[in-house]
Formats: sequence, C-alpha cells, structure tokens
Amino acid sequence: MADEARPIEMPKPLAQLTQNEILRKICISKVMTHVIRCLTNEFLREEFEWLLPVIFSSSTDPLWPDSDASIEKRIQVEIYGNPVKATLSMIVHKMITCSLVHPKVFILSPNIRVERAERANTGIHAYEFTQLDFECHNATSYEIMSLVERIITRLINDLKRHARQELTLLGRYDNLSVPQRPFRIYDGRELERRHGRTWETLLVHKIDDPIWITNIPREFYDFEDFETGKWDNYDLLLPKYGEVLSGARREWEYSKILRKMERDNVEKENYRTLLQLAKQRRLKPSAGAGIGLERLTAWIVGAKHIGETQLFPKIPGIVYDL
Repeated sequence: MADEARPIEMPKPLAQLTQNEILRKICISKVMTHVIRCLTNEFLREEFEWLLPVIFSSSTDPLWPDSDASIEKRIQVEIYGNPVKATLSMIVHKMITCSLVHPKVFILSPNIRVERAERANTGIHAYEFTQLDFECHNATSYEIMSLVERIITRLINDLKRHARQELTLLGRYDNLSVPQRPFRIYDGRELERRHGRTWETLLVHKIDDPIWITNIPREFYDFEDFETGKWDNYDLLLPKYGEVLSGARREWEYSKILRKMERDNVEKENYRTLLQLAKQRRLKPSAGAGIGLERLTAWIVGAKHIGETQLFPKIPGIVYDL
C-alpha cells in the first residue's frame, strides 16, 4: 500500500498501557494464538513439513526491483569473518528445500525489514514481523491460491466459534464474516493502467472481502513468461489493510534466472548455491507464498495499527526499550 500522510496514533510500549489497554492487548494476543494454532494445524493437515527459521545467511530476498519495497537499511553482520544478512524472507531456502528434501514445507519465519520512518503512519508496516512461509514442489499458482482460500475461510470459521469472547470485546465479532470462495481476481498491470500507481490504496478501501492481485512485475524468482510478458504470481489483499500474502510460481531454469539477475542488477554472488543448483538442473519447479501474521491478525481484530498485534511493537522510526 502506498504511504499515507495522515497522522495515526502510535501503539505504546507495554509498560505504558492503561488497564483497559492491557485488556485489549490480552484479547488481541489470544486471537493471535488462535490464528497461529489454526494456520499451523491446517498446514500440518495438508502434510507440510514444519521447518525452523533461518535468522542469518548470505542469501536472502533481494526485495528488488519490487517497486513497493521501502528498505532504509539492510542488517548485515560478520560471523566467523564472513558477512551475513538478517532474513528479509526465506524464499531461497524454501526453493532449495522443496528441490532437495521435502516437497511441501512451511516455517514461522521472523523477517527484519527496516522500513523508512514515514511508513509508521500507514498503520500496516513493522520493521520486525513474522511470516508463515510455505512452498510446494510442482504446484501451480491456482493450487496455491485455492489452498490459501480454504485455509483462510477455515480460520475465520474457527475464530468465530472459538474466539467469540475476544472478538466481541474487540468489537469485531459481528463485522468479521467468512469470505466467499473463490476470491475475486484482478490483474495488477491492468489496475495500474486504469488507476495509476496508487491503485492499491484506492482498491483496499473499496473491497469488503479478500481479493487476489496477479501479474505483478517483481523479483527474479517469480515466474515470468518472456513471450507474453506476464508474471505468474499473486498477492492477497485484505480490506483496509492491503497485502497480507505475496507469492508466485518460481523460476527454476538457470538461463532465465541468470538473465533476470543481470537485467535487474541483482548481485549474483549472493545466490551462488541457487545458481549452481539451477545450472546442475537440481532446482525444481515450485510455488508458494508468505503470510504476514501480524497484518492478518490486525485485519481480524480491527487494529488501528499493526503494532497493536505485537506485545513489543516494532514500528518504523521508533525504537522502544523492549
């Protein structure tokens, strides 16, 4: 979503909350527990393997040339004399895991993305957040989108049954409805042609249910058809809260990956293993996505700011003691 200039009340540190604010925070935390339990159970039921996250590595998501990326600083440290980066997303790890080890994987992956300070006012950005990252060997975009729709509708149904008290206290029980499947699909390039670069801001304030956006020019690992110019990828947008999921069918052919890296000025040395596996034809087709847990929960509870979903808010431009 495009940055908004309007001022917004920033979430306070835990120790500064009033008793009523603490009660609200308790309700939101309980809903988050329900969300995590439901989502992980759903992926386990779908026979995904649950992996532990990677915090530092030489390879992580370049977030380039995604036009919506707004990274002010990339965290890099030295470990045993080698430079490593904090995880921006585990996309490379997922692709390699699906090619060599498990056909279906998911991870609760912490992401560090130091956004520009002005993004505090969007209400939907945090500089530290957790994604439920997942990937499937040989999956199509349609299969991933259908899986997500099943999981989201089951999640809302479950919350309406088992988190009724919390949702009622938060004023969301009557307003939170189970979305109808299939979700509507819009072409991203067509939206930009019709409404300009601010199409997402306009759209999320008009919709009442989650929608899909496809065909979005993005990073080298999203599948691009060089003949048609179309991208086989997808974002899930929530009413008022914008993108909650980003995913794609993946590139796996060495020549295409190399060509796109050179076109986009991506540093190839950061992806040596990925390129080597692709060159050896050991990198296999896959598709997947990452779901932002805080943003998903913010939509469910009607949070004024995504920082409300974190016990220790990580808001762009603000660093609290905890």
